[in-house]
Amino acid sequence: MTTRVNILCPARLFRAGGSAATISRDAGHGGRSAVGPPGPYAVAVSIDLHAHSVVSDGTGSPGQVVADAAAAGLDVIALTDHDTTAGWAEAAEAARRLGVALVRGAEISARADGIGVHILAYLPDPTDPDLLGLTRGTRSARAARARRMVERLGTDFPITWADVVAQTQPGTTIGRPHMADALVAAGVVPNRQAAFADILRSGSRYYERYPSPEADDVVRVVQAAGGVPVFAHPGAQSRGRIVDDDAIRRLAAAGLAGLEVRHRDNDDEQRARLAGLAAELGLFVTGSSDYHGAGKPNRLGENTTTPEVLAAIEAAGRVEVIR
Repeated sequence: MTTRVNILCPARLFRAGGSAATISRDAGHGGRSAVGPPGPYAVAVSIDLHAHSVVSDGTGSPGQVVADAAAAGLDVIALTDHDTTAGWAEAAEAARRLGVALVRGAEISARADGIGVHILAYLPDPTDPDLLGLTRGTRSARAARARRMVERLGTDFPITWADVVAQTQPGTTIGRPHMADALVAAGVVPNRQAAFADILRSGSRYYERYPSPEADDVVRVVQAAGGVPVFAHPGAQSRGRIVDDDAIRRLAAAGLAGLEVRHRDNDDEQRARLAGLAAELGLFVTGSSDYHGAGKPNRLGENTTTPEVLAAIEAAGRVEVIR
């Protein structure tokens, strides 16, 4: 699905002299649209700003995610693994080779009003000390919590820590998706979705929260690192409790730049609510697939972002979009 320019983009997200990017057809990119220097838009492009690799809880390598994006006809893909930028280099190499533009990012775990939330951080400096400290702390907490959960699971199901590790790649931060994969491999459940619907759901006897930073602090750290913070799937009621309007207003005051409105876990009512809040607060709106490869039914390009919003993100970010 392609998206044409028809969305208001807040001027505050452009650097001085910045404007929308020129989109042109380039035979050197195999017919794929190429995003050029600032200027007016010429054609429609397809932009998906939320995807995961095996570095976190996806099933494909970072390079495979980019290859999947190319096969799906996307012009731009963002790699946003949980609490890590470890997949950036491999994804960048694939993006240059395949002619797909790459927005480098991460999805950072946080809490707002006691509710678990995720903040997408686009184009931050990956060497920023505060950002590194924040993501390392969260990964450490997730790993410790994962071991405790696996110990509990092992009392009732035929899985061990080694079985869970076998479902990952070196450097992967282990989480519930990998426990789900181990349960699938052991024949306990048919797929990840079934594991999350019952055994691994929030509130089950095996579940345990892990400590994560406050969302407003995450927004500030991301912004200080030169990144563009966007609230991921803020209306995803199927995942549990969601934050109210006042919480989003507080995040906007802290520097939140946008809301991921077009996401399969935001129903029509939530999309309308979030679009209204974005208009009220001067936030931009994104659309994304939240692709996890074979780990979820989400398909690349099922929701997309306009080129104007991409240009705003690029203008505000510290690192460049790879082309």
